[in-house]
Amino acid sequence: MWTYDKFLEYPVKIKNPNPKMAKIIITQYGGPDGELAASLRYLSQRFSMITSQAIATCNDIGTEELAHLEMVGSIVRQLMKGASREEIDAAGMSAYYVDHGKGIYPISAAGVPFTASYIQSKGDPIVDLTEDLAAEQKARATYEYLIKMADDPDVIEPLKFLREREVVHYQRFGEALRGVQDYLQEPHLFTIEKPESFK
Repeated sequence: MWTYDKFLEYPVKIKNPNPKMAKIIITQYGGPDGELAASLRYLSQRFSMITSQAIATCNDIGTEELAHLEMVGSIVRQLMKGASREEIDAAGMSAYYVDHGKGIYPISAAGVPFTASYIQSKGDPIVDLTEDLAAEQKARATYEYLIKMADDPDVIEPLKFLREREVVHYQRFGEALRGVQDYLQEPHLFTIEKPESFK
């Protein structure tokens, strides 16, 4: 179903280690409003969508969120890669380092491990798409906060790209929600048949 291009959606080339930034950016990897939660949310919700547009929107954005997960992981990895033990200690990353070294592990900025409670899949397309609109706004706000905390252009530019994609996703989910609402208001003389893989 998917094809994988072996390059990031937006380049990440960070020259200066900064475990302090890594500690907070990792929230967009495994935190409550991060990319892992977004991808799992949308790829799970697509099965309950009732229009082909809504199915495609959840599928497309859920897939793109995996690309964003890869970008965030790359940012965190590059920020940690050349960091000294002293820099890791000073950043408050000692406990993380003891458990994970300089590897990538899905946690929030507060150190809470990823949990499935971060995602919602209610089985009602109106509820789920409304949830998705809120999720995209929360992710956009988180990226804005991270940008305010950063001072390295090598970090800021990919974060700005990710923030802008959240805006686009918000718009696409809004279009999908309007489509579902219109579909539910129309008298139906036919039904939309879901592809076999979604039954």
